[in-house]
Amino acid sequence: MQTTSQKNEYDAFRKFLEEACGILLGDNKSYLVSSRLKPVIAKHNVTGLGELLSKLKLSSSSALREEVVDAMTTNETLWFRDNHPFRILNEILFPEFNEKLGVTPLKIWSAACSTGQEPYSIAITANEYKTSNPGKLKGGVRVVATDISSSVLDVAKTGVYEMLALGRGMSEARLKQCFQTNCDKSWEIKPQYKSVIEFKIFNLMESFSRIGTKFDVIFCRNVLIYFSPDLKREILLKFHQHLNPGSYLILGASESLNGLSDKYEMIQCRPGIIYRAK
Repeated sequence: MQTTSQKNEYDAFRKFLEEACGILLGDNKSYLVSSRLKPVIAKHNVTGLGELLSKLKLSSSSALREEVVDAMTTNETLWFRDNHPFRILNEILFPEFNEKLGVTPLKIWSAACSTGQEPYSIAITANEYKTSNPGKLKGGVRVVATDISSSVLDVAKTGVYEMLALGRGMSEARLKQCFQTNCDKSWEIKPQYKSVIEFKIFNLMESFSRIGTKFDVIFCRNVLIYFSPDLKREILLKFHQHLNPGSYLILGASESLNGLSDKYEMIQCRPGIIYRAK
């Protein structure tokens, strides 16, 4: 049972986290906060959540803020997650954009890319399509991969994984084709896949002007479920502004668009749903 003081501290932390990165915590998640922040509290030698909040308010450095957000961010990911988004790329979107773009690169944004499995899965899918369809996608594929966490981006940039991480969705055939072994028995994705991806730290709460370019496909999967309805709508509108007309947004399997039928058209792919920008 929480004391009044503990409840006030938890409510203050909920407000901080939503303002910092958009994550909306429920009323009954204090145990999750305590568990995830335990290493941060120990590292900074503070007595608990209240003192940590005070330190966050007083600190002029963004390092502590980043540590806290990093600890609270869910970085659950795997290779070719749910499979159908990558089948849709290969069978529907790549052929469509091959006709549209000619020698112009196909631009894809992997938002909330975590440790890199999604953007590398996209790069592998593109390479497989080009191998099976010689002369297609002449402009190639360029992927911008972003995440709020600098620690997971550091992993993504190296492209080096232990077998435990690779066992989550990476087939043996793709492992042999796309990775090389290192002397420490880790596996590193080959340069041809790294070379098409640009990794950037980015908070979806920020101005999208930092992203700059418009995209042909945006992946933002299993992220918006953590946001309030108002913030989710705001981000979906900003995605629309950064999609070329007729381009596509791909969300997670449990996510959907509500009230934005004037901006997006739902396309049933059986299995899977994608959203075309109007």
